[in-house]
Amino acid sequence: MAIAQTSNVFGSSLFAKLHTVVEGFRLAAEKRAVYTRTYDELNALSDADLNDIGIGRGQIDGIARAEVAKLG
Repeated sequence: MAIAQTSNVFGSSLFAKLHTVVEGFRLAAEKRAVYTRTYDELNALSDADLNDIGIGRGQIDGIARAEVAKLG
């Protein structure tokens, strides 16, 4: 008597793909939040305050992007 063994390759593959997509959205949302928070906090400072910490207003975008890059 032979026993047929089947595996649900489609189901597990679909779950893995769905998990990857969800994680991609989660990471994108986290990156967007870090960028927005960093940009908004620095942009809210006066030019004098930015000058005190050695940042020019034109550097804010780059600094916010660098913070996002730290997330990987």
